[in-house]
Amino acid sequence: MNEKINTFLSSGLLDKYLLGETTPAEADMVESFIARYPEIENNYNMMQHNLEVVAKANAVEAPKAILDSILDELNDTPVVELNSPKKHKKWYKLSIAASVAALIFAGSSTYFYDQNQKLQNDTVVVDEEIEDLRSDIAKNNAMLDKVMRQLLKLNNPETEKYIIKGNERAKDLKTVAYINPKEKTSMIDVVSLPELPEEQCYQIWAELQGKMVNLGILDKADRKLRNIPYMEDALALSITIEPKGGNAVASTENSVAQISLH
Repeated sequence: MNEKINTFLSSGLLDKYLLGETTPAEADMVESFIARYPEIENNYNMMQHNLEVVAKANAVEAPKAILDSILDELNDTPVVELNSPKKHKKWYKLSIAASVAALIFAGSSTYFYDQNQKLQNDTVVVDEEIEDLRSDIAKNNAMLDKVMRQLLKLNNPETEKYIIKGNERAKDLKTVAYINPKEKTSMIDVVSLPELPEEQCYQIWAELQGKMVNLGILDKADRKLRNIPYMEDALALSITIEPKGGNAVASTENSVAQISLH
């Protein structure tokens, strides 16, 4: 079922049409949807059937004793003769019967009004849920778009892939760097990081002109492809163990991984 049909079914127009509360323009639109979409026609037929069932189940039937009493009273009531006594008496009986029917109808109308209010409230809830769903879809689309852009970067022929593995101090460490010198972009995928004491962290560096330039902290809880600063003419990438929060100067004696970029 496509979104257009879902939106229509959730709008409450079919309920209004069934209860005769639509404007002429709305009625034309509903009839057009019923004619064009079998799903909507099936829903309409089902709702119509359910409404008939509800109407029958909640019909207020006057007690037989009361009806008999009314008819007996009618038979005993003197009737002022006009041009046609029999017709007048019959009309009088029908008018009283119509009044009783009106009272019954009034009770049913109140019931259907309550049901309609409930339907409208339910429609509001459904509309809110649809809005939340659309918001989630929009967020997912934005996330998917971001992933697609990242994949395009990774699949770019100009992008170079570097696998960085840990030394004896961190055998299970593995990260992958993706560097594109033409677009001047760098990304890193943290595949695995061995556990460290709470007061320590992993930090990645670029070796540039004899200096170690900080590229950020590697967080195990943030295991996803992310951008890191691009360093043109960098000779190597290194990962060290530093105090929690990172260090301004690389602790080369605590190096756990290194890879040459040239």
